[in-house]
Amino acid sequence: MKATAKDLRFHSRQLIDTVNRGEEVVITFRGKPCARLVPFEEQKSKVSSNVFGMWKDHDLTENVDEYVRSLRKGRF
Repeated sequence: MKATAKDLRFHSRQLIDTVNRGEEVVITFRGKPCARLVPFEEQKSKVSSNVFGMWKDHDLTENVDEYVRSLRKGRF
């Protein structure tokens, strides 16, 4: 679905309802596409705190959370 910037301003609730139904809305400004409204998806995967690269096998980074907290301890 396409909508203008004026539609976004005056009919935002209807556009949000459209997005909630799973449809994508392209917002145009002066006839050119400038934004896209898409349904929000929760991120399923949690970012792991695994260390990679040159720190991968380093002894100090066995428990990354404790290591980072020890580095920041004096700062706060």
